[in-house]
Amino acid sequence: MDFTVEITDPNSSARTGRIVTDHGVIETPIFMPVGTVGSVKGISHRELEQDINAEIILGNTYHLYLRPGLEVMREAGGLHKFISWDRPILTDSGGFQVFSLAANRKLTKEGAHFRSHIDGSKHFFSPENVMDIQRTIGADIIMAFDECPPGTAEFDYARKSLDLTEQWLDRCIDRFDSTQPLYGHSQTLFPIVQGCVYPELRKRAAENIAAKGREGNAIGGLSVGEPAEVMYQMIEVVNEILPKDKPRYLMGVGTPDNILEGIARGVDMFDCVMPTRNGRNGMLFTSEGIINIRNQKWRNDFSPIDSLGITFADSRYSKAYLRHLFISNEMLGPQIASLHNLGFYLWLVRQAREHIKQGDFTAWKNAMVKKLTVRL
Repeated sequence: MDFTVEITDPNSSARTGRIVTDHGVIETPIFMPVGTVGSVKGISHRELEQDINAEIILGNTYHLYLRPGLEVMREAGGLHKFISWDRPILTDSGGFQVFSLAANRKLTKEGAHFRSHIDGSKHFFSPENVMDIQRTIGADIIMAFDECPPGTAEFDYARKSLDLTEQWLDRCIDRFDSTQPLYGHSQTLFPIVQGCVYPELRKRAAENIAAKGREGNAIGGLSVGEPAEVMYQMIEVVNEILPKDKPRYLMGVGTPDNILEGIARGVDMFDCVMPTRNGRNGMLFTSEGIINIRNQKWRNDFSPIDSLGITFADSRYSKAYLRHLFISNEMLGPQIASLHNLGFYLWLVRQAREHIKQGDFTAWKNAMVKKLTVRL
């Protein structure tokens, strides 16, 4: 993987860049649609490629390991071939899913014992086998195995958790560096900065990871219950230390305004389930604010979903029609809303990129943030 910083905003840490992988080029800042089990929920590949031009998508190690399983993945020739996707893919390590299974998992120095959410069967993830699993899945960018403490964790818990994550990282690197890709394309390992909401722990984690000299780095354990301002503070602490010539990936974040604030603080890559999850529930993100499409006020509104005509859905469907689909429980409604939201997120990061190039990113960002949080 290659990364080049192109332009840095004079009034913030925002920057544009290019990530080059064997499966294509990614222009940053970028938002990555989440395809947990090998599909972005409710969205076809044609829509991802032609309607919103997704440059990279995510897969989830935990879910793909359970279904369809590694045997199927290996026989298919990896995730790219299995899902017929020839653009870049990133897989997370399953650490967050194990974290969310708190009642059904046990952590040790060796790894994480957990029970499947599907059938209750017992499984074990270690730093070594998570690297092997991600080799088998075959994503272009893979993540180190970590523990993600809750945003409300006490300092002592967060410190012990970071101790474990750092021990696991060394083992991940050893295993990754002693193995080879399986399908003829290169893979890149990103370490993950943890440390909860404690600046001294975040600083320690970032310094440790910077010293590893990997091709990219991730920031995890944010947007898990802490206030947004604390999240922004942690990003600033970490990005003062992480190498500026490597891409920085903020995991699982977030709302449109979170993303713009992350870009302003030097983040290059984002992912979140919010566009599709909220879309399925009738919440739409637009350039003027947030819409609950089920509300009665949209019943006779025949204007486009977004007045700027940002997405394919905007050019075809009215608010009134989309509301009708939701009220009628027609499956097309959540599909259109999900596609719109993903298109909006990608439009937003591309607009950020253009304004960084133009040199007016900060003024544009401040004006946009005010709009993006309004409930229409």
